[in-house]
Amino acid sequence: MKPSMNKKLSSLVAALALPAALMAQGWPANHQGVMLQGFYWNSFDASHWKNLESQADELAQYFNLVWIPQSGNCGGESMGYDDLYWFNNYQSAFGSEQELRSMIGTLKQKGIGTIADVVINHRKTLTNWVDFPKETYQGKTYQLLSTDICKDDCGGQTASWAAANGYALSNNNDTGEGVTFARDLDHNSANVQKNVKAYLHFLLNDMGYAGVRYDMVKGYAAKFTALYNADAKPTFSVGEYFDGNKQLLTNWINGTKVNGVIQSAAFDFNTRYAVRDATNYSNWTKLDHDGLATDPTYARYAVTFVENHDTERRSASEQQDPIKRDTLAANAYILAMPGTPCVFLKHWIDCKADIKNMILLRNLTGINNQSAWKRNGSSVARYIFTTTGTKGRLHVAVGSSANTYSPDANTWALAAEGHHYRYFLERTMQTAWTSLPSGHYDEGATVTLRAIATDKNAQLVYTLDGTDPTSQSTRANNGATLRLPEGNTTLKVALLTGGKVLGTVTRTYQVQAFKPYNISVNVNTDAVGWTSMYVWSWGGDGSHNPTAKSWPGDRVTTTTKLDGKTWYTLHYAINAKDDYVNFVFNSSNGSVQTANVQNVKRTSYLVVTASKDASGHYLVKDVSDKYATAIAPITTAKAHRPTTVTSIDGRTLRRFSTYVDAAEATTGLPAGLYIVNGAKVAKP
Repeated sequence: MKPSMNKKLSSLVAALALPAALMAQGWPANHQGVMLQGFYWNSFDASHWKNLESQADELAQYFNLVWIPQSGNCGGESMGYDDLYWFNNYQSAFGSEQELRSMIGTLKQKGIGTIADVVINHRKTLTNWVDFPKETYQGKTYQLLSTDICKDDCGGQTASWAAANGYALSNNNDTGEGVTFARDLDHNSANVQKNVKAYLHFLLNDMGYAGVRYDMVKGYAAKFTALYNADAKPTFSVGEYFDGNKQLLTNWINGTKVNGVIQSAAFDFNTRYAVRDATNYSNWTKLDHDGLATDPTYARYAVTFVENHDTERRSASEQQDPIKRDTLAANAYILAMPGTPCVFLKHWIDCKADIKNMILLRNLTGINNQSAWKRNGSSVARYIFTTTGTKGRLHVAVGSSANTYSPDANTWALAAEGHHYRYFLERTMQTAWTSLPSGHYDEGATVTLRAIATDKNAQLVYTLDGTDPTSQSTRANNGATLRLPEGNTTLKVALLTGGKVLGTVTRTYQVQAFKPYNISVNVNTDAVGWTSMYVWSWGGDGSHNPTAKSWPGDRVTTTTKLDGKTWYTLHYAINAKDDYVNFVFNSSNGSVQTANVQNVKRTSYLVVTASKDASGHYLVKDVSDKYATAIAPITTAKAHRPTTVTSIDGRTLRRFSTYVDAAEATTGLPAGLYIVNGAKVAKP
């Protein structure tokens, strides 16, 4: 055996010999990764397991963790916070168990850990107040009982019902806050602890999750998180202690200690509220706060965020507590600070290029959750700070006057900028940089080339064919702008200083003008014996809704013969690159239906099976791969159909009886991004 192998083996043995409590320490020290919250409220399409899995290659370049919704069956379409099943019947609103396992496995292969949303403060019942489902896992039966419900659940209503119906509750009151839509669990109960521990082992060791996000940890004492994590040993654990009071946050974190060792991180609500106030009130001195991320003692355990599903504006009736402006600047702040930033999916979708560049620069300088930082200036119009990573320093300005800020030119060079933020690198980094990260872009996209060099007169050299640049390659001055050609391009750009080529960066671009195309959706119902079929469709740009305005939708009268079978056939136009169609198929009066079929954007062949989900809806199997020769999209000229205005998250806001232009269609709507006539429109 080689000496190096002996050394590795010794290290492994030493690690295995550590006490269990020390192996799970809440959140890794010096963690450099960034987490994506892979959902928003009602993001059933955007966060479908198949959809997230399809983005694995791109996500892996920027995130090492993805937090997804609670993945168990809730007895219907749900975001998962009214959990019903913990072990069995794993069909959620976001996909099947098979699709979930596939997604987790693919993300893991790409270096991304999946974070489970764990809801254990409360649990829903089946038919009455106390009948929890009986589940079998690995030969053992798990079931919560009426005596596992806190005796003060629902303000005493549950106790009154239980007494009237011959049931007993726990003798213990809740150790935290309660809810009214489900039963509050008594975590002092040995049976509750047994069920929760088994559930966590199922998620981590069977499903393959890398860590857990505990929902509503105000609902039970912190010592129970300590108990569960000491047993399950997740590498990553973060609690949702929904409070901006730093002392309460740190009290909860310290409350998770086992043998003096913290067992869980917490979402940094204190920092979130500071960012909210700075942006919403245009007063950047609000960032002069004492949050978890800015405290060296707790920065390791700070998961910072700008927005989440509980703070975003969901609708006019559910306005929540959103960031109203300066989303870019808000993300620029958390992505350059200590703590582990968690990027909200809506922000990732809407501001992808900027956020990619922020993460790349965070990684380039080696900023981690325990990096040192220094405030350089604080005023109503601008906040300035510097964070020191393991590889360099990042100098940042955010605020309404950030784009006019210029630091010492001998020390710093501009690396990235956007609305109300600027990132600067030390000139000693000696590297080229680009304004546009790798990705898909529309035709006309441009990229600005930047020189980060001690020599202020340093030039840049670049190639567009993927070859390494040399001193003989095409030259450009710092700040030069290139228009990217249509198609696939590999840009390599490097510094040219003192006759030497160094600091090469590589970017790959796919530039294409979207061309609308037609698809057909073919459905076979032989397995269920339907003699007629109706379709309810929605999603995408809002143009795919059924002609009939009420359930069960449109009757399908067109059929196709293929492979000796009859297929009900539907036709749709995909009008934009982010367009898609969702379906529910049903028979006769709509009393018999399928589960949702989501995110269809290609010609597809779907079979309605005899299997059903927990709601009694028939499951649909996609067999399109079997008929691959029939799945070539057909390009067509875009017709002027009646205009529909949808929000960026797919909600239909307006429908017109005729075609109108974008300006007329968005008149009176607040500033923001909309989908109009199949294209993304920014309304100032």
